[in-house]
Amino acid sequence: MGRIPGINHLDAIRALEKAGFRVVRQGKHAVLTDGQRILTIPRHNPINAFTMGGIVRDAGLSPEAFRELL
Repeated sequence: MGRIPGINHLDAIRALEKAGFRVVRQGKHAVLTDGQRILTIPRHNPINAFTMGGIVRDAGLSPEAFRELL
């Protein structure tokens, strides 16, 4: 499993929206859902690579599939 570099939170949200997630609410964190999964994205830049890897895994995507959505 390849590493996902730290990226801007807006880029992460945009990529997850392409994968079928939608923003439910925003505050210090953005909460996204696809109807089955709920993801919490911290709204700071850059998002740590370790944290981003966990978010991608929780979304049910591979790192390669996520990179294609960026």
